[in-house]
Amino acid sequence: MKRTHLPLNALRVLDAAARHLSFTRAADELAVTPAAVGQQIRALEDMLGVVLFRRTPKGLELTDEAGAGLEALRIGFLHFEDAVQAMQAGQSSLVYTIACPRDVFAAWLAPRLAAFRADHPEVRINLLPDSAVDFTEANLDLAVRWSDGPGDLEGVQLGDGARVSVGDGPWIAWPGDPNPGGDNGEGAPLSVGDAGQALAAVQAGLGRARVPALLLGNDAAGERDSCRYAYWLLAPLPQWRQKKVKALVAFLTA
Repeated sequence: MKRTHLPLNALRVLDAAARHLSFTRAADELAVTPAAVGQQIRALEDMLGVVLFRRTPKGLELTDEAGAGLEALRIGFLHFEDAVQAMQAGQSSLVYTIACPRDVFAAWLAPRLAAFRADHPEVRINLLPDSAVDFTEANLDLAVRWSDGPGDLEGVQLGDGARVSVGDGPWIAWPGDPNPGGDNGEGAPLSVGDAGQALAAVQAGLGRARVPALLLGNDAAGERDSCRYAYWLLAPLPQWRQKKVKALVAFLTA
């Protein structure tokens, strides 16, 4: 029988019913109805081509065929439990892999990670600059992304999403603000790859730009405008539920 065809739910029911010698008590343990236990056992008997239980005046009784496989079945379930515990042990791992744009890392994430590591010096952090990298392929725990929401991920917004106008002169465009001069303009004479480059261009005297307030700190001076985009701290639900990720997210957003 192929592993993909193993009737794992029915085998779990068999184990419970064999331990209790009662469909009713097995149903209580498994949080199902006695009828559901009976259906699973009958389906398993049909699949295996053997009788697993007999009803006698003294109650439910295992057949020899059922008894022959129980020890191996229970050892198998113990191995399953070991496997689950081994996978859960990853939650207590001291290694974090985080994807974050360089500008956000410098302005916002780096000082917070420094404070986190001061409290947890045993922690190791791997940082990736491409926040759009695939979570599974990169084995990511968290990512910081410029987005209009979490989408199909779990996440928390960082800051209020406001942009601040800084600098003087012609507008500088970037993907988060591709047309800062408005529809009537001729287009920005300088277009850069991200908000960090836009800010660096402003500091070099190349013009003005609207950049996320998060990059400038809480006391940023300049005209502010609301934006439906913001930086988000994101992860798929399995990662978001991990204890180590919960602890870091709580610290970063405190």
